[in-house]
Amino acid sequence: MQIPPEGRLAYGMQLPVQSQSTLYAEAWEADAGPDDLVKIARTADGSGFAYLASCDHVAIPRRLAAAMSTVWYDPVATLAFLAGVTERVRLLSHVAVVGLRHPLATAKQYATLDHLSGGRLILGVGAGHVQEEFEALGADFERRGAVLDESIDALRAALGPDEFPSHHGKLYDFEGLGQRPRPAQERVPVWVGGSSPAAVRRAAVKGDGWLPQGDPRERLPEQIARLGRLREEAGVGAPLTVGAITEPLYVGQASWDVGRRTVSGTPEVIAESLREYGAMGVHQIQVRFRSRSRSELTDQMAAFGAEVAPLL
Repeated sequence: MQIPPEGRLAYGMQLPVQSQSTLYAEAWEADAGPDDLVKIARTADGSGFAYLASCDHVAIPRRLAAAMSTVWYDPVATLAFLAGVTERVRLLSHVAVVGLRHPLATAKQYATLDHLSGGRLILGVGAGHVQEEFEALGADFERRGAVLDESIDALRAALGPDEFPSHHGKLYDFEGLGQRPRPAQERVPVWVGGSSPAAVRRAAVKGDGWLPQGDPRERLPEQIARLGRLREEAGVGAPLTVGAITEPLYVGQASWDVGRRTVSGTPEVIAESLREYGAMGVHQIQVRFRSRSRSELTDQMAAFGAEVAPLL
């Protein structure tokens, strides 16, 4: 995704249903399924959303299941399914825990997704945090940061234009192995997720974009300034797409309790609040709407696209 024009915020969203952590899932999602995802994706496609995002967990240990749930759709399968029922909205892994898999396996999956979707992939990557998941798959949890650093380099090669990519590193070494289809994009954007000092440095030095995780809006200016300093020190001149995850939103006056943190009200009130992100140097915002049903969610999405987005 290109950085939007000066003064204009792009907006995308994490898909509901496909991940059902108790931190953010709505009650109606427990009984939702493929038909609901299709309707949500088509609404996003027609309402100006820049991307739809899907998470990545292979298996949740019992100790975390009560909080995280065990509902985590596979991101490649989910995004490929929705690519087939949409036309323009981009497809973001937020985030792929690429250290769980060999880079060539990851590249095969995501190159195919980009090819089939006509070049709509944004590869969001992160280090991961569930130790048992790494152990079950034989991946290195303790060194996951270093693994991710090299994985990004290996994926740059494997998702590039060469049919026979090559990479020679400490952890991965390959050449002379052909992979087709190639991605439709000449360069697949790589957005780095996370807000730790290591993640911010990784985004600054290696990323095309930054996906913060858990940063309140008052902390973002400091993080964005650090990104700029680190990028300049590393001699990286290309622009960086800076993201933010907004507070929950509700367009209009809700007749039910949408929560203390939710930004709600008229389109003008919501847009005024969200424009603060752009003033900080944010280029794209990831929005989430409070809802009691799939139809209320799609109504909220459509209202945001028609009434709030033009004011951003």
